Amino acid sequence: MGHAIFDFLRTFIADYGYWAVALALLCENAGIPVPGETTLLLASFLAYSEHKLHLGWIIVAGTCAAAVGDNLGYAIGHYGGRRVLERYQSIFRISQSSLERGEKLFAKYGSLTVFFARFIFGLRIFAGPLAGVLRMPWKAFALFNFLGAAVWVTVIATVGYFFGKHWDAMEHVMGRFNLAVGVTVVLLILIFWRRYHRAADKNR
Repeated sequence: MGHAIFDFLRTFIADYGYWAVALALLCENAGIPVPGETTLLLASFLAYSEHKLHLGWIIVAGTCAAAVGDNLGYAIGHYGGRRVLERYQSIFRISQSSLERGEKLFAKYGSLTVFFARFIFGLRIFAGPLAGVLRMPWKAFALFNFLGAAVWVTVIATVGYFFGKHWDAMEHVMGRFNLAVGVTVVLLILIFWRRYHRAADKNR
């Protein structure tokens, strides 16, 4: 990240606090490619270093904003259809391969894709609109969307807080970290889901 953007975000967060975090995550999860994750990290870093913000309230504000943002994206995709998605893809220069990969993930894993999409930058931005276009049932989307938002925000904010003094190194490795955490969480869910169904079959 350039120093100009970094300084702007720092000033923005210092001036507007939790509202800055909420706005950035709302926009990113609604489908607008703004640096929501970096804003969340920086806010947590400032909570650690300057004590102007509280980690718990950062998590609450971030979770609510991320969940609402994705629901807005879902509504845009649901009512606008594929034509809106294609126009959106053109405006924000989303590659066709990224879109196709997202569609394959939705087709293969369904609602779980909404959950672990949080940990993949490109997919996180257009997961909501894509779920709406593909007509995913809203109740399933809303549930996994909120769970994903809660886990993602909590993990990123906690990392930003406890590793705040190592900001440069932390920012550098977050891309790989996001993917690793996402994969781990999905595997754990699949394991517990499989065990649950096995136990249910035995009790029949």
